[in-house]
Amino acid sequence: MIQLSYSTFGLTNLKFLDAIDAVDKAGYPGIEISFHRDQFNPFDITDEDIANVRRKLQTTRVKAACVATASHFFTPQRPHEPSLMSPDLAGRKRRIGLVKRGVEVARQLGVNLVTFGSGFIRDEHVSNPSVNPRELLVDSIHQCLRAIPDDEDITLLIEPEPGMYIETMEQGLSLVREINSPKFALHVDIIHAYCSEVDYVNALGRAAPYTRYMHISDAREGCNLKLVKFSENLTMDLDFARYLIYFPDTAEYLLVDREQPLYFYDQPLGAKREKEIAQILDSAGVRAAVRHVDYDRLYAGATPFDNEIFVYLISVPGLSYDVLERAKPIVAYLRSPESGGGRPILDKMVANTLTGIVHFHEIPGEGTLDFASSFKALTDNGFSGYASVELYHHVQSWQKALNDSFRHLSQFV
Repeated sequence: MIQLSYSTFGLTNLKFLDAIDAVDKAGYPGIEISFHRDQFNPFDITDEDIANVRRKLQTTRVKAACVATASHFFTPQRPHEPSLMSPDLAGRKRRIGLVKRGVEVARQLGVNLVTFGSGFIRDEHVSNPSVNPRELLVDSIHQCLRAIPDDEDITLLIEPEPGMYIETMEQGLSLVREINSPKFALHVDIIHAYCSEVDYVNALGRAAPYTRYMHISDAREGCNLKLVKFSENLTMDLDFARYLIYFPDTAEYLLVDREQPLYFYDQPLGAKREKEIAQILDSAGVRAAVRHVDYDRLYAGATPFDNEIFVYLISVPGLSYDVLERAKPIVAYLRSPESGGGRPILDKMVANTLTGIVHFHEIPGEGTLDFASSFKALTDNGFSGYASVELYHHVQSWQKALNDSFRHLSQFV
């Protein structure tokens, strides 16, 4: 049986107790208690604040489904960092401390689920190949588990996410098996599966027996763009994605596109770079002539695409934030009609996923995800619990998101 819930992460312009009232009034049986640096900061809230939340929940029909330890908590422009597998021990301990605080808040509220993500392979991992990120992640999870006594009914959950080290259902299941604890299980986000699984419905069915909690939103197909560092043995599949190749020696970029390859430069090209560009395009089967675009003439201010580009860039592993930020005006240009002579080269939202589905949480019913089949696969294979709608892009239109989601999803539960 699936019971609907709604995450407070989508209600952050309300006072926290008012958010509980709003979810209760909308008819949801459950509510996700999500940490937020401004609304429900786990290091600012007192025992009295938590007691007030507990009393509020006792006077409403809505019940607390899970405590979500916020991915965006520490530095909003660097979500998920530091992670449980950061090479820096101080960074890992900050994230471990946040998860442990989640356990303490769950304990005080009588909630039995606490969720988090693995984090991404970052440039710090790439530059330190002797560091094993999986060993760091496993050790950090074990440290978090030690905060839960054997006789306490609290379970920690890992949420696979596009681009993360733990990205697919199978990777999540592999980690659950390795941790091998009755207090560690899966948190499945349906659109993450939609983004990361070729057959997401069957993947949900396989994960169901190990799943204790769900996130729900909607998504649709976009333009897959892989941002990668140049290397001599780079392989590309243009049927799968376009490629934006970063050259570390000049901090310039090459878009590999069958019809309109572009080189973004800010200094004259030498013969070596011209040869490298020709070789890359030839190896990808691109016959069109490359067009050169002056990087310094790109618009670097705010655009209507900022939200989708932000979500896209933070999901790109293995590159520094400076490399990603420098790519931002390029991605915005590719989304504008100017890039393609009247039609954008990327004429749909930009994606960095294993399927081309955009990891951008939309209101259920406004995308292309098959909720009926997804829910059936989960319940037929043993899942029973809360499924929380997570719509952090809709904070300003929270009433529409809250009510429209409930109206659409109610037909499937």
